[in-house]
This record gives sequence, structure tokens and C-alpha cells, in this order.
Amino acid sequence: MDIQPSPAIGAQVKILVVDDDQDNLLLVNYQLLQLLDCTVLSAQDGQTALSLAETYEPDLILLDIMLPEMDGFEVARRLREMPQTQKIPIIAVTAMARSLDQDLALASGCDGYVCKPYEMETLAAAIERHLNLPASLLRLS
Repeated sequence: MDIQPSPAIGAQVKILVVDDDQDNLLLVNYQLLQLLDCTVLSAQDGQTALSLAETYEPDLILLDIMLPEMDGFEVARRLREMPQTQKIPIIAVTAMARSLDQDLALASGCDGYVCKPYEMETLAAAIERHLNLPASLLRLS
């Protein structure tokens, strides 16, 4: 999968989705475009995620924890160290559902946590909360 922005018409919000599974990236990209008029950036590994975050300074990052070479915990730590990305909200979106995993995600710099598989409403609520969006902007059907 090419790692390029997918602009939505009139997009104002930029969301970076990081997941090593291409099917998950396509699904989340589709869900986000259905949910919110936004630009979606995609990365399948931590190094690409760091580069895209630094270049595009997204409004929100949805970060899988189980990534090749550099896990999501390390990605979150590095994002918090870079001046241009340290304030971007990061939501861990992962199948790692133990409370210890959630604690580690929060300790590494994530602001929230959504367990896979998730309901669309759960993801929407997390996005709404971390971007301070009015619910009326989200298109839940």
C-alpha cells in the first residue's frame, strides 16, 4: 500500500492511522471517511509513522501497538519527544486488551485506548473526545 494522504473534499482534520495490517488500514480509512470529513494518512510501520507525523502534523494519531521493528509504545514515546508532534493526541487502537497493556500505552504517551475489535461508536467517541469535536460533525448512521 502506498503511504500517501487520502484527501477528502474540504477536509480540515488530518488523522494518521498506523497499522501493519493493510486490511485494517483500508477498513479504518473507510470508517474515518464515512464518520468525518477528514484527510487520512496511513503508515504500516513505526518509522514511516514518525516521518509522516513530523511532516504533516496530523490532528490525531490512531496507533496500533503491535508493529514490526518498532512497536507502538516506542512510536508514542518518540512522538512525545519531538517538538512538532508532542501535543498531538494519540489513541492506541489494538487487540492488546489487558489492563497492563493499557497502562503501558498510557505511560508511553498515548492519550486514549480503543480495543480491537471495536464498534464504530466507540471509535467515534474517542475521536470526538480527543479532537474536542461536536458530535454533530460525526456522521454516525
